Amino acid sequence: MALPLLEYKPTTQNQRVSSFGTADQTGEAPYIYRLEDATSPSEMDELIQSAYRQVFNEQEMLQFNRQVTLETQLKNRAISVQDFIRGLAKSERFYQLVVAPNNNYRLVELCFKRLLGRSPYSKEEEVAWSVQIGDRGWDSFVDALIDSDEYNQAFGDAIVPYQRKRMAERPFSFTPRYGADYRDRLPTPQPNQFQPFKLSKFLKTTNWSRVSAVLITLVGLVGFMLLLALSTPSAG
Repeated sequence: MALPLLEYKPTTQNQRVSSFGTADQTGEAPYIYRLEDATSPSEMDELIQSAYRQVFNEQEMLQFNRQVTLETQLKNRAISVQDFIRGLAKSERFYQLVVAPNNNYRLVELCFKRLLGRSPYSKEEEVAWSVQIGDRGWDSFVDALIDSDEYNQAFGDAIVPYQRKRMAERPFSFTPRYGADYRDRLPTPQPNQFQPFKLSKFLKTTNWSRVSAVLITLVGLVGFMLLLALSTPSAG
């Protein structure tokens, strides 16, 4: 039996404000990609690129991360933008790049930013949804976010998710794909493991007999190749 979602209280965030008045008219307002507006191949490509930018983030928009089958289905209108986003978040490439290196708390933060267009309200919300990842698994967590009332009210089935009501903070698309705990597990650099080069020490410690043997072998090989080339009759 699946565990119910723990209760938490929403907090005040920019995305909960319906309008900032004149601030919404500035160039900071995001461009919204809608499927009905993609009436040409180039516009559809732009919509697809915006989806990759939103889900994979700015640093991971690489050719081998592309999901060709999903792209084809979207171009043929066989799936909605909502299901295209779902497919990207459930893809093997996304799992390897984002899910595997992170703990559940950071996954909640990343996916709220990328799929819902906002940060988690609080630590309580992170904990509540991290329990859902552990209990139901990754795919069910993705489905819960994308099928949520919040997602459908904000984006529906035809709009690429975007960072809602961003003011001065850094865009979510630049959030690193892994956190400090993963970075700290990487091998630490050891700058003192190599000795600085010193010519005098090099001349003393080098095995010159072995170096001479290698040089003689190379010279002999080059000479043999030259003789072979000279002895081969030219065509015509």
